Amino acid sequence: MAVLAPAGPGDAASAALDELSLNFTYGAPGAGNGSLSGDWYRRNQIHLFGVLLAILGNLVISISLNIQKYSHLQLAQQEQPRPYFKSVLWWGGVLLMAVGETGNFAAYGFAPITLIAPLGCVSVTGSAIISVTFLKDNLRASDLLGTTLAFAGTYLLVNFAPNITQAISARTVQYYLVGWQFLIYVISEILIFCILLYFYKRKGMKHMVILLTLVAILASLTVISVKAVSGMITFSMMDKMQLTYPIFYIMFIIMIASCVFQVKFLNQATKLYNTTTVVPVNHIFFTISAIIAGIIFYQEFLGAAFLTVFIYLFGCFLSFLGVFLVTRNREKEHLQQSYIDFGNIPGKQMLDKIQPDSHSLSYGTLPDGSDSTKSQSGEKKEV
Repeated sequence: MAVLAPAGPGDAASAALDELSLNFTYGAPGAGNGSLSGDWYRRNQIHLFGVLLAILGNLVISISLNIQKYSHLQLAQQEQPRPYFKSVLWWGGVLLMAVGETGNFAAYGFAPITLIAPLGCVSVTGSAIISVTFLKDNLRASDLLGTTLAFAGTYLLVNFAPNITQAISARTVQYYLVGWQFLIYVISEILIFCILLYFYKRKGMKHMVILLTLVAILASLTVISVKAVSGMITFSMMDKMQLTYPIFYIMFIIMIASCVFQVKFLNQATKLYNTTTVVPVNHIFFTISAIIAGIIFYQEFLGAAFLTVFIYLFGCFLSFLGVFLVTRNREKEHLQQSYIDFGNIPGKQMLDKIQPDSHSLSYGTLPDGSDSTKSQSGEKKEV
């Protein structure tokens, strides 16, 4: 009769490695070459479902942003504007924002970080298209070019992203957390974060690059924890319950805390700098940080061919360029009118137009100009 010895730390580590090796599913030889064939679709059905969730989530986010913008415009036209949080339309935009973010969150459970994170360009370009269509914003040549480049980059990203289907379990996350690659990575990030925070707090340096770098460092922890939480929830629904492991709640706390501080620094950047500058730079920094986190923590480019990596990075570059072109100089189009309407000032009665109608004969002249001229000439004669 055989006697089973108790499992030691070495057996637990080997079991984790065995499970980790089973969690990776690579395509057949030639996978990752970007061929949109039937075999490619069959190998990447789970990835495509995650991509669909991310694209739909980002489109819903762009719709919600424009709904909130439209509610602000409506409130500004009222004689006695109400607070925006009392508007039903504004709360509808917030609800759609929550739905879109939920779709993005779920997408990380089905597809790699390096595939989902760059798809944030869909939200920016989609918001520009919706604002032109429904809010009657000006359609510029740079908008068309930027949208085209963003779509081309999205196509390359979906086609040449890592062909790795990875089931995220609690044991897999624990194994990654103690890996030497991640330990070096997180120690480096902590040092850089502390140095930048010192210059920001003590030296008063509030440059946009410093603020958005702090956001990007926190974003790397956000995407790692979001994929871990979403992956463990997906694994629990399809295979085995993972929500009883402490690592799930640790990752959940990291996800919430990193999101809160990330929003804090991002709001500070939007207060100090134009949104048209912050949005593309933040998108670039966030995407790069997320890609590095996916490569180091989840090893998503393990075994990828050089040509696949090159075309993937080229797709990222096209999406970055598209976002920059769409957001460039957009705020300058919303300049204030060249005259002030005193009729909107409470307690003041408007006696005459400050600037007459452009179709009238008196356009470009001051009101009662003849009377003022006569009075001036009369005073000169008396003197």
